[in-house]
Formats: sequence, C-alpha cells, structure tokens
Amino acid sequence: MVSRFRHAALVGKYQAEGIRGVLEEIARFLVRQGIEVSLERQTALATGIDGYKALTPDELGRECDLAVVVGGDGTMLGIARQLSRHGTPLVGINQGRLGFITDVNIGQYEQALAPMIAGDYEEEHRTMLEGGVWRDRQIIFEGFAMNDVVVSRGASSSMVELKVDIGPEFVANFRSDGLIIGSPTGSTAYALSAGGPILHPAIAGWVLVPIAPHDLSNRPIVLPDTVEIGIEIVAGRDASVSFDMQSLASLLHGDRVVVRRSAHQVRFLHPRGWSYYATLRRKLHWNSGVN
Repeated sequence: MVSRFRHAALVGKYQAEGIRGVLEEIARFLVRQGIEVSLERQTALATGIDGYKALTPDELGRECDLAVVVGGDGTMLGIARQLSRHGTPLVGINQGRLGFITDVNIGQYEQALAPMIAGDYEEEHRTMLEGGVWRDRQIIFEGFAMNDVVVSRGASSSMVELKVDIGPEFVANFRSDGLIIGSPTGSTAYALSAGGPILHPAIAGWVLVPIAPHDLSNRPIVLPDTVEIGIEIVAGRDASVSFDMQSLASLLHGDRVVVRRSAHQVRFLHPRGWSYYATLRRKLHWNSGVN
C-alpha cells in the first residue's frame, strides 16, 4: 500500500484507563503502513510510551502531515485548536461517549484508517471562533474556540445582564444566566442543551443562545459568521467567559467580550461514505425510519 501521508501525530486521552495499550497498538499499525509516528508530549509523558519522538503540539503541526486523535470530543477540541494554524488534517478515533467529531469506532480503526492513509477519504473544514476580553481599552485575555464562547454568571450570584452588539448595531440587553455563541460544530454541544438549533457544518453562521433568560421572548438567533459580536457586562457579580476550555473568571462591569470568525479552520478527514446526518441519527438516537 502506498501511503499518502509520511508522518502522523498520535494524540490520546491519556487519563483514560487502558489508553496506553490502545495507543501502542495504533502506533504499530501506522508504522506498518510506512508512516513515521510521533506522540504528543503530554500523551507520551502520562502513558510512559517511549520509542517514538515526543513533540509539543506546535512541533507536531510543523512536522506532521496527519494527526490521529484517540479519545472523545474534548480531546479532539483541545488539539484541533492548536493544530488549526498549521492546517494539519485530523482523524478522530472515538473512545468517549457521544463522539460527534471523533467518528471512527475504536474497534474498527484498522478498516477505517487503511484506505484513508492511501488517500481514500472525505474531507471537511470547520470554522472556529476567536476573540478576547477588553478592559479599559486594553485586551486582557485572548482565546480560540472550536465549539463555543460562553459568558456566564458567577457560581454564587444571580443572573447577569449582558449588552449585545452585532457589528455596529445594538441588539438588546439580555438578563439571563449567560449567553452562548456557538459554531456549527458547537451547535450540538452546550448550545443544543440550552435550546439552540443544530447548524449544519456547511452553514456560514453562529448561534447566539441565551441561557435561562429572564424574558421568555429572548430566543436563540442564527447570525452570519461575517459579523463581530460584542458582549458587555452590565450587571452581575463574578461573571466569567470561556473559549471552549480556556476561561477567564471575575469579569468586571464594563468588560467587553469580542468574538469573530477565526482566520484558521479545522480540517477533518472521514472514512468514505461518512454522513453528517447519519452521525446525528446515531448520536442523538433519532428514529432511523427502519422498521
């Protein structure tokens, strides 16, 4: 078999029980396909796997032309943000629960990966969010998110009041437990549980979803991803913002969270025949229509 790839990054959910054996097995499989393998450094340190180069995510992005991620969606989110700037394509092997973006079953990875390594796969690109927090005309925090940006109330406080602008236009002041700005990828995450719609990944848009709004007329809204979204903290104590898993707590009144589309995209490779709708049916337990 002629490999389309030469050097694979192997990333694992290193806290998972039994992950070392799984990663070693996948590494040996990739080597048999004629591919050099490097482990993400934290994965190597936590599992004790040696015999392969251990590289930082930035080094993986510079040296590898494929990333194989073993775990759940959280593991994929963490490494995807870091590799997106390098344009490294990612394949997800699901060892978690839902697995919307880690779609290769752990028990079928050989059958799925072999043709993909030879160049037989489907590729899609996912948009990302970026932005930061401004205080007194200075930026004090910056972040990237593949799923969502969430501004929420403090653990010990009541609801927050948030002033929302879309580009130069004022939209409304929302009194709620918080607001979610979700990408199409993130529309099946927190935004979905808060009552937001599902966005197909090909849609160039965001979802803006209030969390437990005081006014029941405050409904989720779908926005074009060409706009810049501003969220100002008007009232409420100890509000926080998170860009996926990167958080800043104790926002002050007058702090402004600004979110826009990132210049970087995430590249996913899927087995031939992959279907987004089949993923929704399987993960959300929709009726398949088969008697």
